[in-house]
Amino acid sequence: MSGENQVKHVAVVGGGLVGSLNACFFAKRKYKVDLYEMRDDIRTMEIVKGRSINLALSCRGREALKHVGLEDEVLKTAIPMRARMIHDLDGTCHPIPYGKSDQFINSVDRRLLNEVLLTAAEKNPQVTCHFNHKLLNKEGKEVKNKVDLIVGNDGAFSAIRRQMMKDTLLDYNQEYIPHGYMELTIPATPSNDFAMGVNYLHIWPRNEFMMIALPNLDKSYTLTLFMPFENFNQIKTEDDVMDFFRRMFPDSIPLIGEKFLKEIYQSSKALPMVSIKCSPYHVKDKVVIMGDAAHAMVPFYGQGMNCGFEDCIVLNDMLDKHSDNFELALKAYTEHRNPDAKAIVDLAMYNYVEMRKSVNSKMFLLRKKIDNMLSLSLDIGAFLN
Repeated sequence: MSGENQVKHVAVVGGGLVGSLNACFFAKRKYKVDLYEMRDDIRTMEIVKGRSINLALSCRGREALKHVGLEDEVLKTAIPMRARMIHDLDGTCHPIPYGKSDQFINSVDRRLLNEVLLTAAEKNPQVTCHFNHKLLNKEGKEVKNKVDLIVGNDGAFSAIRRQMMKDTLLDYNQEYIPHGYMELTIPATPSNDFAMGVNYLHIWPRNEFMMIALPNLDKSYTLTLFMPFENFNQIKTEDDVMDFFRRMFPDSIPLIGEKFLKEIYQSSKALPMVSIKCSPYHVKDKVVIMGDAAHAMVPFYGQGMNCGFEDCIVLNDMLDKHSDNFELALKAYTEHRNPDAKAIVDLAMYNYVEMRKSVNSKMFLLRKKIDNMLSLSLDIGAFLN
């Protein structure tokens, strides 16, 4: 460990969203930061492989960006979604607001956000980014570095967490849900406009499965079909595809385009979703895991990224509280963060039922109206008092 008056040296493993934001937080604390990413620099890549599910940026994520002075820059390219737009089987649509007019989430582009965070991190002279570096890789040139703290931001299949499990008593639970997802696209109209109302999270709830669509800056929509693998496996031919969509999502066919729908469905495969809980998040004063490495969640609550961003705030607060003493701060981080993160993982699973099924219920719609009225009356009462 460094002496108390020496500059702290941190290795951040993973240059995704949480890792690059973490680098910004550590640089603000004047730490020396080495960020290691096993992929190429995405800012130089024409096509980025991996997940492209659009991200919903909420207030908790925005607060983390505000801490490092990036909120305004990110919001310049975000699209507000002020309500859910429910697409019924007969083609009728009706909105369900998230709350008051000033309560909304934002659709953000995963790649663009990651690029903004990496560029912001590299602007700090304390930060050095190393691409094409894989932890514990036995092939190729080995690179060694001695640091004060290793921060695992290397995703749901974290190599850091795997190593922690060898070195400490770490409780671990992993659950693959029986549903997968497949991404489609609704292109912009011939006049280069959005094909549907833009400021909505569009949802096609069908009880056991659903589709959602989030708007993009190029006037297209990222359309994601969530469905049990059993159902995906029953759709084998182009005729099967069209029969399924005509029965379950008829209003989406002219938006997607029949030719493109056949091509993309036949050339794609359903991908799995995993939910992960573990504890503790740290080993002594040496290692801590954050983001998906600590609490991967299914995407139905829209809080995976936001929760990971909030991790950065919580760790930063603990470092403040314990005057950069890693042993005390990491212990406090696990104790404070673990219960909250596990709760959000559970809520994400519950919200899938709400999105694909409950939004069709009259009782759910009544509850939402009562919630909004109570929220408004509480705000008025607070103002009057």
